[in-house]
Amino acid sequence: MKKILKINGMNYLVLVFFEMVFALISFDIYSKGEVFSILIYSLFVSFIMTILMTIWSEKVNRIFGYIIYFIFCFWFALETIFKAFLQTFFSLDCFKLSDQAMGFAGETIKVIVSNIHYLVLFFLPFILLIIFRRKLDFDIKGNKKYLFGYIILIPLSFLSYRLYINSTKNSSDISLYDLYYNTNNIPLSIQKMGVLSSTGLDIYRNIFGFDDKVIEVNYEENDDNEELFVYDKNTLDLDLSSDKLNKDIKKYIEDNPGTSKNKYSGMFENKNFIFVVAESYSEIGVDEKRTPTLYKLTHNGFTFDNFYVPYYLSTIGGEAQSLTGLYPNYATLTKWKSGENSFPYGLATVFKEKGYNTYAYHAHNGYFQNRYKYLKSLGFDNFKACNMGLDINCDIWPESDIEMINTSINDYIDSDKPFMTYYMTVSGHLDYDKESNSIVSKNWDMVKDLDYSDKAKAYLATQIELDRAMESLIKKLDDKGILKDTVIVMLADHYPYGLDLDEINELSSYKRDELFEINHNSLVIYNSAMKNVNISKTGMPIDVLPTIYNLFDIRYDSRLFAGSDLLSNSDGMVILDNLSWITDALINIGGNVKALGQNENHSSWQIAIQDPGGQYGNAAGIVSLQSGYSLVTSGVYERGFDLDGIRYHHILDPHTGYPIQNGVLSVSILAKSSLLADALSTACFALGVEGGLPLATSYGAEAYFILADGSTMYTEEMEVWLNLG
Repeated sequence: MKKILKINGMNYLVLVFFEMVFALISFDIYSKGEVFSILIYSLFVSFIMTILMTIWSEKVNRIFGYIIYFIFCFWFALETIFKAFLQTFFSLDCFKLSDQAMGFAGETIKVIVSNIHYLVLFFLPFILLIIFRRKLDFDIKGNKKYLFGYIILIPLSFLSYRLYINSTKNSSDISLYDLYYNTNNIPLSIQKMGVLSSTGLDIYRNIFGFDDKVIEVNYEENDDNEELFVYDKNTLDLDLSSDKLNKDIKKYIEDNPGTSKNKYSGMFENKNFIFVVAESYSEIGVDEKRTPTLYKLTHNGFTFDNFYVPYYLSTIGGEAQSLTGLYPNYATLTKWKSGENSFPYGLATVFKEKGYNTYAYHAHNGYFQNRYKYLKSLGFDNFKACNMGLDINCDIWPESDIEMINTSINDYIDSDKPFMTYYMTVSGHLDYDKESNSIVSKNWDMVKDLDYSDKAKAYLATQIELDRAMESLIKKLDDKGILKDTVIVMLADHYPYGLDLDEINELSSYKRDELFEINHNSLVIYNSAMKNVNISKTGMPIDVLPTIYNLFDIRYDSRLFAGSDLLSNSDGMVILDNLSWITDALINIGGNVKALGQNENHSSWQIAIQDPGGQYGNAAGIVSLQSGYSLVTSGVYERGFDLDGIRYHHILDPHTGYPIQNGVLSVSILAKSSLLADALSTACFALGVEGGLPLATSYGAEAYFILADGSTMYTEEMEVWLNLG
């Protein structure tokens, strides 16, 4: 019995070791509840391992031990590499990618090398098992009668695990119960339940099947008092009588009122349409001088202040969101499971019904990610890619976006009917170094002298390629005389995860966090003939298709899309890959105010600056705070007291230790970064007007000083931009 206990104890400690190390690497730490679920499930798995390693002869038991340990070591190492490379996790459905993985063999090797210390850590138990094999007694003869007890412990431990999972049913957050019974989200499941439990679920669901449950949501129609008349709904007459329809789906459609048409409905009807999903595109790569075309596209047409591109399984998920208006499914790898399906609202299908010719292009292998089938299911009649009719240099990596556009445009520019053209670019793909990336090497001279790290400069080199490709596209359309009759929509498939957060912040105009702001990006909806329209509503890629359909006057049922028209009065929402979310909101933390989206009247948030010399609640000015910006005020009025005519407040002079007395009563700082605004408000207060105004300007922020004599001083753009008066 002691031998069995010894082996089981070893197995259990190794499994817990795997889970905890993996958690620290991938998520920093688990909560107590999540740790408890891991401890129970690891116990269940260790019992199974112990049985398999003790019921045979000593030699066979030892061989089983080697095999089992290697499998677990390999699996945790695989998940670690998958996370480092694709920012998500491996599932059984990912085996469908195995024949295409060699296309990224070089990048994969680099990821393995850079994470070799973690891999050694995971393979350490296997190595130790081999080293100390002679000291581990796998001869369990005479102890088999105790194995019955272990056999009993297997269902008991699993029952305990299920009972614990069930106890979380009424949790307000996405619970373990939800992940176990209701939703198939591999990344979140691994984060909350661990690798072992998630893998077990994945195996079970692949064998027996699994359908995500529809979550019931209550919708309320928004009133728009500014409208002079009522717009029709973007809904169709749907027959919901079929018994084949899931009752939850029926209820969802019946209870969802759908979005309404709006003043922009049909403004692009019958115009040509070019849709670009740009590999690793980000607003951080846009510069007026370096990438002038991207700058023009992002600052004209419809511009979106609060658009996010959440990371969903790399390009697979990002492209699927944009092309379907639906959330991709991690476990089923949308493009493989749905490649044979029919999409009545598929991008090209609906435009064909409007009389358009449809085209799709990709500069990489057309078989990769099943695009040759997937795009056909969305209605594209003409698809070209490397080695599939697209005449470009396919012997380099990544391939050139410029070559793709210059080669393909002749297919449709002389079309006798309006055309709908889709491009999936590739030049922006990682790795960002001039040795392995052909595009970086090509454009290196244009970035080598910039004051950034080498990887950041390399990324900018890839964005220059995209810029020149779009420049060529626009010029050819203009030369043909059809630019005014063409609409260009462009967005990213995901943020440039080939850069780490520090490198992203090198290029960013404000400090980004790794959960929310790292996903903030641009959405381009451009037509050279239209006036600029700025939209502050919160949105994401699943909202793009309904928005496009409304603009092109395409009949569709908005209830069948996960997203909604960004130009409608529906509430905006962004759901991130970990199921955190962003909505239109005003966040106020101790006077640190940040705006996201619009207020309930679909306009900018109106923020009052406290009059430091008046009664509490009296405003010295009103700021129209736009989405994505923060306003932070430091002043003498919040914490302090008056004594003998002197105001003693909480902002202290570092040289004397006494409250600063420089004639400043308050300083309000406006900036994109809340952290920057908070730091500058105190620093500018301490420096006074003379030092504070240039300091704020040097960081690209705006400052508003209120002085003891009642006067105000501010940066050059403050009054006009914020409409203070």
